[in-house]
Amino acid sequence: QWGSGFMWEVEIPREEKGSSSSRKRAKDDVIESGSESGDATDDDFEAQSDDEADDSEGSIVGDNSDGDESVSNVPRTPSKKRRKGPSLSQSPSKRRATTTATPRKPGKRTIVHPTPHSKAALRKRAKAKGTIEKFAIRPQTLNFAGQDLSHLQEDPWLRSMHVLHVGSRPDALPCREEEFERVLRCVGELLEEGSGGCVYISGVPGTGKTATVHAVVRQLKRMAENSETNPFTYVEINGLKIPEPPAAYNVLWENLSGQDVGRMSSKESLKALTRFFSGGTRGPESHACVVLMDELDQLVTPKQDVIYNFFNWPTLSASRLVVIAVANTMDLPERVMTGRVRSRLGMTRINFSPYKASQLEQIVQARLKSVKDGLGDDSPEALSSDAIKLAAMKVSGISGDARRVLDICRRAVEMVHADRRTARPPDVKEVIRVMQNSPTAAYLRECSFHERMMLASLIKCIKREGVQEIKWGEIQHQHLVYMNLLPSPSDPTRKPTPAELTIVLDSLVASRALLIEDGPAVLRKPEGDRLVILNLELSEVERVLSEVGGTNWKNVLNT
Repeated sequence: QWGSGFMWEVEIPREEKGSSSSRKRAKDDVIESGSESGDATDDDFEAQSDDEADDSEGSIVGDNSDGDESVSNVPRTPSKKRRKGPSLSQSPSKRRATTTATPRKPGKRTIVHPTPHSKAALRKRAKAKGTIEKFAIRPQTLNFAGQDLSHLQEDPWLRSMHVLHVGSRPDALPCREEEFERVLRCVGELLEEGSGGCVYISGVPGTGKTATVHAVVRQLKRMAENSETNPFTYVEINGLKIPEPPAAYNVLWENLSGQDVGRMSSKESLKALTRFFSGGTRGPESHACVVLMDELDQLVTPKQDVIYNFFNWPTLSASRLVVIAVANTMDLPERVMTGRVRSRLGMTRINFSPYKASQLEQIVQARLKSVKDGLGDDSPEALSSDAIKLAAMKVSGISGDARRVLDICRRAVEMVHADRRTARPPDVKEVIRVMQNSPTAAYLRECSFHERMMLASLIKCIKREGVQEIKWGEIQHQHLVYMNLLPSPSDPTRKPTPAELTIVLDSLVASRALLIEDGPAVLRKPEGDRLVILNLELSEVERVLSEVGGTNWKNVLNT
């Protein structure tokens, strides 16, 4: 009886090996015939249900190797044997889920676009590679085409202030023709050879290092567009514009791959760049890559791993990477870098010497000439030649910084703009006096002898080490060394004790001229290992100390 607990025994007829769909159609016919005759009982539906369950189980776990075996209705543990293929009895949705899809082709990365070029010209150059002559150097022409003055009023004072601004740079720099040709030849020959290399450029601030490199890159881009040299990609990394030295990896990889590296760590970018330059996935047609590392002094770390990797990649045979390193000190490799880093740097070094008075005068005259050309020769002069000469002589005697002489001349023109007269030497003297009486200069002039000596010692350590953070013990040692060189007959000659030097340091820290490392972790360090950093502009401090101390201080600070 129904519900009595007895198991219904149903005989399952043997079937030959066939599709499950035919069996399903047969069962559907039985159900339809039972419903039409009205004789279908609960027993029939129970048998049909058991038959469907057994049929489904057989389609999933059954073995099709022998079609004559009968399916037992005794409950058993399902077999763990995996299917070799999708079952035909599955619904279309399940069949799609279990079917292996055709693998997609990997998408192409968006690599940074190289300079425009002609593929036909490249093939022609490749055929004649053995007959290519020495890399041709074209003479640069002073060009202010990038400085469009048409949007300004036809006012000689207003346009003079515009071209004398530090941010207004011509395509080519006067008085740097020799350095321009050397940099262009070094980088151009590496591009022609299809090999990697490093070019180290050094010089004090304001000597046109970065501007010359920008002019070289513009010239090479024009040559690549005319199929006169091989195409390349260009990436610029500035040590002052990144939060930490390892971030240079992210900047370079983002420019080369076109990917958003916001969530990538510097280690992941380093691994990707190493694969990239080791001969893995390269850019379109494996074009060369030119990287400008500006302010290299800021990328120096205690382990020196960042600059080592950037200098090591060009040595790989398949890298085709050209690194242009720009630093403010000529002997940075010898003073800071280890032997393994110097060996990767190579011997290609170009030094930019400070500008002389005649060169600074020529730079200012070249910029003002563009104003004359746009307004005519009969337009009034905004700045006289004597004023330019005076400003050039003053700056060349201190630092030879072109940016400073441009700033002095621009302020002189700005001073006389309201009166619409020509700026004369007295106006330049007044500008220099105001600049020298800045709050920083006024503070430094009021400092004691040992305070000025400690600032000079810190500047010397910064130049020697190539980093901004200096250990307190090194400053103390340099202070005692300068006691044998800098004191004048009217200055004290007794060497201070460590306790007295600590008092001098506390005075400079209290006035915020210096910053010293502080915190719970610092208390566990030795006192001489605490880091000290200059909180004032280095060039301004150097200038004022040279003026106050005299020739002896000037010679020591400039070495």
